[in-house]
Amino acid sequence: MNGAAKQEMQTDAIFERHRSRAFGVAYRILGSASDAEDVVQEAWFRWRGADISTIRNPEAWLVTTVTRLGIDQLRTARARRETYVGPWLPEPLISAALETEATPEDRLSLADDISMALLHMLERLAPEERAAFLLHDAFDYDYGELAALLGKSEAACRQTVSRARKRVQEAHPRFDTNAREHLRLTNAFSAAITSADPQALIDCMSEDVVFYSDGGGKAIAALNPLYGADRVSRFFMGILKKRPENLAVTPATVNGLPGFIIYEGDLVHAALSFGISNGLISTLYMMRNPDKLTRIGRL
Repeated sequence: MNGAAKQEMQTDAIFERHRSRAFGVAYRILGSASDAEDVVQEAWFRWRGADISTIRNPEAWLVTTVTRLGIDQLRTARARRETYVGPWLPEPLISAALETEATPEDRLSLADDISMALLHMLERLAPEERAAFLLHDAFDYDYGELAALLGKSEAACRQTVSRARKRVQEAHPRFDTNAREHLRLTNAFSAAITSADPQALIDCMSEDVVFYSDGGGKAIAALNPLYGADRVSRFFMGILKKRPENLAVTPATVNGLPGFIIYEGDLVHAALSFGISNGLISTLYMMRNPDKLTRIGRL
């Protein structure tokens, strides 16, 4: 192997070592796995064109590049989201259901910074606020690093993060973190859907449950959030009356928390996840936009 080929392999190996970190930053900024992959791909092209011998900290270089690309892309995406049909929800990240109960430490690493609730709420922040908050609170970047990354003073970054954190704390719903209880309610809700039992659905939810569904104008979904167990149950019963015979419900981990995927044959019909409070479902998120379900295969 010649020197140039060896150097190219080393360059690629360094990037691959930090790819998951770069994707994690991009996904949390954009709320879209497909857009995050595009950003990481663009960062890779730039990485291949850079003189890496002059880059002292590859991870910092990649995170900086991904963050700036993500902020630019989010500004464009926000303009599109202003005309979006119905509620906009992040593209779900799906994996097979956990075989064992997650520990509190596992749940922190799996869910807290990619939960549907947090990503949905982060849509209220401006792009730079979102990036600064995530990098500081989720990825432990200090204000000096943020200042260099965002091209602002440390004082300005401190103010941006403080303002964003306050908005997050005010709006972020408070959920219980009991994994066994979450799994129990997931299974109960899934059984109620499978049997089309409206009372069983109501029994799973708090009286003031909030339901968000994203159809993007391409699938049946509520055009506004629904409030209250009765209204949410009636919405699901309306859908289930027209359900095909080959509808199947499969447990899954949705953005780090127990949830499930509804299949229509081999096609993904919907992805659901929710938060629980006081032993009942208090917030429910349903993704029905087919454009955001393309990455989900048969689990």
